[in-house]
Amino acid sequence: MRVRIRIAQLQLLALATTLATAAAGAVGNGTSSCSGTGTQGLVGLVRRRIPAHAGDFEFCLLEGVGVNALANSSNASNASANAQFDAFVVTTPAEGRVRVEAGSVSGLVSGLHRYLADVVHVDVWWFVGSQLHLAPEELPRLNGSLTGASVVPWRYHFNTVTFSYTTAFWTWEDWELELDWLALRGVNLPLAWVGVEKILVDVFRETGLTDAEIQEFFSAPAFQSWNRLGNIQGSWTGPLPLAWIDEQFALQKRIVRRMVELGMTPVLPAFTGFVPRAITRVLPNATVVDGSQWNGFPVEYTNATFLEPTDAAFARLQQSFISKQQDAYGNISHIYTLDQYNENDPYSGDLGYLQNVTQHTWASLKAADPAAIWLMQGWLFYSNRDFWTEARIEAFLSGVPENSDMLILDLFSESQPQWQRTNSYFGKPWIWCQLHDYGGNMGLYGQVENITVNPIAALANSSSLVGFGLTMEAQEGNEVVYDLLLDQAWSPTPIDTEAYFAAWVRSRYSISINNTHDSAPAPLPPALFTAWDLLRRSVYNNTRFSARDGLANAVPKSILELRPALSGLTHREGHHPTARSYAPAALAAAWQQLYAAAAAAPALWDDTAFRHDLTDVSRQVLSNHFEALYQSFVASLNSTLAANTTSAPTANGTTLAEAGAALLRLLAALDALLATSPAFSLSTWLRAARASAPPTQLDQDAFTAAALLQLTQWGPHGEIGDYASKAWAGLVGGYYKGRWEVFVGYAVETVAGAGEAGGEGEGKGVWDPEVLAERERAFEEKWVRGVDERTGVEVGETRGELKEVLERLLVRGEWAAVFGGV
Repeated sequence: MRVRIRIAQLQLLALATTLATAAAGAVGNGTSSCSGTGTQGLVGLVRRRIPAHAGDFEFCLLEGVGVNALANSSNASNASANAQFDAFVVTTPAEGRVRVEAGSVSGLVSGLHRYLADVVHVDVWWFVGSQLHLAPEELPRLNGSLTGASVVPWRYHFNTVTFSYTTAFWTWEDWELELDWLALRGVNLPLAWVGVEKILVDVFRETGLTDAEIQEFFSAPAFQSWNRLGNIQGSWTGPLPLAWIDEQFALQKRIVRRMVELGMTPVLPAFTGFVPRAITRVLPNATVVDGSQWNGFPVEYTNATFLEPTDAAFARLQQSFISKQQDAYGNISHIYTLDQYNENDPYSGDLGYLQNVTQHTWASLKAADPAAIWLMQGWLFYSNRDFWTEARIEAFLSGVPENSDMLILDLFSESQPQWQRTNSYFGKPWIWCQLHDYGGNMGLYGQVENITVNPIAALANSSSLVGFGLTMEAQEGNEVVYDLLLDQAWSPTPIDTEAYFAAWVRSRYSISINNTHDSAPAPLPPALFTAWDLLRRSVYNNTRFSARDGLANAVPKSILELRPALSGLTHREGHHPTARSYAPAALAAAWQQLYAAAAAAPALWDDTAFRHDLTDVSRQVLSNHFEALYQSFVASLNSTLAANTTSAPTANGTTLAEAGAALLRLLAALDALLATSPAFSLSTWLRAARASAPPTQLDQDAFTAAALLQLTQWGPHGEIGDYASKAWAGLVGGYYKGRWEVFVGYAVETVAGAGEAGGEGEGKGVWDPEVLAERERAFEEKWVRGVDERTGVEVGETRGELKEVLERLLVRGEWAAVFGGV
C-alpha cells in the first residue's frame, strides 16, 4: 500500500510540476490558450458572482494536460500521470491579474475556488448563498503559486432521491447557485435527472399510449424519484400536470447547458424498463413482470410494471429515448444513470436470468449510443443483501462484458462499503461515496476520520476505483463533511482535519467581521475555532460501529420528530438512528464558544452563515435535552403505573403533569428558535411547492399536499411515516408538538385512572399502545389535511430575531442551564 501511495504522490507532483512549468510558458507537449475559448462558462461565473472583479481573472486552458477520462478504469496509482487527472496552477503575475491555468475547465474552476476560499476567504454555501461578491477591492497577491491535482478522475454528486427530497421545487435561481457550488468544489460528474418525464411522455406516446394512461404512471414531484426507481407508480395526490412536465424539461435544458459550460459531464437518464400498466394494451405480446411490493405500499401504487430487457421492445424504446434526449440536449454526455432493482428484488434469482437482464440492458444502451457508459447506484447490494449473494452480484455484473462500459457508485462507502465484499465490483470501475444523510434528517453528524483515511486506503487497494462522490439523500446540513470529501479528492494523503476545520472557519466567517477595504483584516475570535474543533472531535467524528449496521452510522434524527411511544424511540441504531455517538455536554460546550465569539465580535450577528450555524447548533442542543426530559417522564410514568398511584414524582421531584408540560414548553421554545430563519421553516418548503405548480388551485393544492405528506406520513396511509421528518418551525410547533400533547395527555389520563376506584374503561390505569396510536393517527390525519385546507403557507412563518430569541429563551429563560448557564 505504501509503495502505491508513494507512486501516486510522485505522479501528482509531476503533474503539478508540468502545470507550474506551463505557467512559465513551457507547456511540455501541450499548448496554452488564454483567449477565452472554452472558458466562457467560467468567465460567466465570475461575472455572476464577483462582478466587481470580472476583469481581474485570466483563465488558460492547457491542451493535453489534466484531461478528464474514465481511462480503462485506472486510478492514480497506475495511470499515466498527465493524461488522467485534473490539475491547476494559480499565480498573480506582475500585471496584477489572477491567472489560473489547467488542462480542463473543471481544473480551472477548482483552482479559482482554492484561491477564493483559501486566500480571499470567500465562498458559496448552502442556505447562505454566494459570498464571493464580498471579496476586497484589491485582490490578495500570491507569494509564488497555488497548485493542486486531483487523485481521481471523477468527483461525483447527487443521489437519485435528492431530486425529490431537496430539489423537487427548485427554480433556475436555486439550480444556478447549486451548479456554481458544484463546479467550485471540483465536481465534474453530476447527476442530471430533471425533466426526464418529458422524454418518457414522447416515447410512450409513440407506442400508442394515451396521455391519461401515461399520467397514471407518474408520481407527484415530492415522490418522483421513487417512480423513476421503479418503487412506486401513480400518485395519491392527483396526476402530474403535463404543463409542469414541460416546464421541468425546459429547466433541464438550462441545467445541462450550464453543467457543460462549467466543465462537468452530466449523467443523463436512460430508459430503465419501468412502464405504465397500460403498456400491455399497445404491446400485447410484450414480456412484462411486476416488481416486488415496496415498503408496504398498496398494490395500486407499487409492484411497478417492468418491461423485461430481453424483450425486443425494450431496445426499441431505449433507442427512442436516447435519440430524443440527444436531440434535446446535444451530444453532451455518454454516461447514463440506470437502476432497475433499487430496493426491489429481481423477478428471478437464477444466475442466468440476472446475467441476461444486464446483458440486454447494456446492449440496448450500446445500440443507441456506441460510447455509452452505464452508471448504477450500488445501493441494492447493501439494502437487499439477503438476495444479493456474491454469486448473484457477479452474475449480474458479468452481463456487461466490457468493464469500462459500467460505472458503479458504492453509495454508502463511509459506513457500509460494498466494494470489499464484491472484489471491487469484479473489476468494474467504481466511485467511493459518502451517503451520510437519509431523507433530509437534520442531526449534527459526521465521520471525518472515515471519509479522509478510508478513500485513500481504497485508492491504494482497488485498481478500479475512479472517483470520490457525494450521494446524500438530501442536502440538509453538515456542509463541512461534504466539503471535506470533495477536497480529499485533491489530496494523495488523508487530510489533517484539525487544520482543515480551521481553514473552513476562516472561509466561512472571515468576511463578516472585516471592513473589506482594510489592508489588515481583523482576526476571527479564537472562540470560533475552539467551537468548531469541539464539533470536529465530537459530533463530526463518529468511529463507533457494531458488526452489522453500526452505531449511528448515518445522520441521527431526534426522537421529538417520531410518533411518541412509551418505548422504542431512544438508542436506535442502523438505518435511521436516534442513538448519539457523542456526549451532549460536548455540543453544549461548542455552543458556548459560538455564543462567546459573537460577544467578542458583534458583527457576527449580521453574518448569515454564523446565524445559520448558531441556530443549527442551538437546535441540536435543545433536541438532545428533549430526549433527557422524555426519559425522565417515561421513568416516572412507569413507576407511577407500577405503584398504581397518581403521586409518584419524577426524578427532579415534579409531578408527571408538570414533567409533561416541560416537554411541550421545550418544543414551543424550539419552534420559536427555528422560526427566526427561512432555512428552518416549513413555510419555505410549502411556498416553493406551491410556486412550482401550474397556476390552478387544484394543482397548487395537490403540490402542497404532496410536499407536506413527504415530511409527515410519506405515503397515502403513512407507510413510512416520519422518514423525511424535519426540525422546522411549523412542524415542531404544530405537527410534532401536537402529537406529544396527545402522548402526555394520554399518560396523565392513564395515571389518573390508576388512582380511581375500579379503574375501568379506556385509559383507566392501563397503558394501551393501540389506543395511543389510534389517537395519534387521528391527530396526524386532521393536522395534515388541515394544513392542506389552509394552503399550508402560513405554517411556520419566519418571525423574530435570533439574538433576541436566544437571550429570551436560553440566556435568561428556562433553558439557560441546558446551554451551560451563559
